[in-house]
Amino acid sequence: MRKLITFIVSFMLIFSNINYITFAKDNPPAVSADGVVLMDAQSGEVLYAKNAYGAYPPASTTKLMTALLTLEKTKLDDVVKVGKNPPLADGSKIYLFEGEELKVQDLLYGLLLVSGNDCAEALAEHISGSTDKFAEEMNKRALELGCKNTNFVNPSGLYNDKHKTSAMDLALIMRELSKHPEYTKIATTSFYKIPTTNKSSSERPLWNENKLIQKSSNLYYEGCQGGKTGYTVQSQHSYVSCATRNGQTLIVALIHDKEKTFFPDAAALFNYGFNNFELVRLFSKGDLVTTYTKDDDNIPLLASTDFYYVKEKGSNPNTKFDVNNKNLSDKNFKQGDIVSEATITLDNKNIGTLKLSSGNNHQLKQVFQSKLLEGNFLKLQYIIPAIIVIFAVLILILKKLKLIGKNL
Repeated sequence: MRKLITFIVSFMLIFSNINYITFAKDNPPAVSADGVVLMDAQSGEVLYAKNAYGAYPPASTTKLMTALLTLEKTKLDDVVKVGKNPPLADGSKIYLFEGEELKVQDLLYGLLLVSGNDCAEALAEHISGSTDKFAEEMNKRALELGCKNTNFVNPSGLYNDKHKTSAMDLALIMRELSKHPEYTKIATTSFYKIPTTNKSSSERPLWNENKLIQKSSNLYYEGCQGGKTGYTVQSQHSYVSCATRNGQTLIVALIHDKEKTFFPDAAALFNYGFNNFELVRLFSKGDLVTTYTKDDDNIPLLASTDFYYVKEKGSNPNTKFDVNNKNLSDKNFKQGDIVSEATITLDNKNIGTLKLSSGNNHQLKQVFQSKLLEGNFLKLQYIIPAIIVIFAVLILILKKLKLIGKNL
């Protein structure tokens, strides 16, 4: 009987505290690549990493940056005239001809579906005039994205001992590229035909090499939003991909892998991320974050953008924000202007800053008017009598001066 009572009491105690149980996350899957990053695309938070900053030759995953610059600097229906160098490109190609004219869109399909090195060079020359100048643009853009271990020397990823990047940097590039719906449309196309051109009387059929988007493949991953493989003997295998589930997008970057297991490895990492983490929107654009109050000023400070963070499923982290306390009373600004920012912390860890916009117009008061209202100058009821007294004294003085003048 005593054992039964003890069991019942223990059972009740366990379930009375069920709200405080935190679900333990799974262990991340073992993957063979030397550099690995699993990133949440919306927040930029890294959910798992292995040697994230190690610099390795990326092979054709380089083409993600080539695609990004192409989408940023051209239009899909722009016409590219192929120069003499792209048809001579080594490695994989769609066999372009010198003088051939194709739309940017068709070259992007050749670039992303079948990894055409000739397409990469044709786009680079169209945008920058030469592949060397285009590589400079690639490196400049990489720095802007926060890449710290990247140096590109060509647009295709052909091996060069100075051509390197990291899993982290590839994830950052994919994060930016995935914001372009044109990329997603192209990268998730299973099959495409490049139409005939002025130099080719035959269509060019292209089958997407990314197995995660091919529904006919046993490696198909529902929600995959595209990706890029890469391989040379010296560079080994690399792969970058993104996938979306329930409104959350994750990015996987794998680099320098001697094994050809990147498709199942990426799928395992996606599953780990989606099963163990969830995206939370802390503020929506336009939400009231706080109100700046000083004297007669009451200025609503609003979130200028949506702000997201990632948390482990089942956890209840403590989120706080610390608003920059700069003086807004002595500034002129309009409703919607960015006037301050808030630092966001998650369990005392800084997870980003949120720019704050004003919820109304603010007009700086004139100094005299402001001081009167603040009581720092003499009150108006004292100033007016004083002026009258001074004026009366001046009149008396003038009268006396006139009398003195007459007596003289």
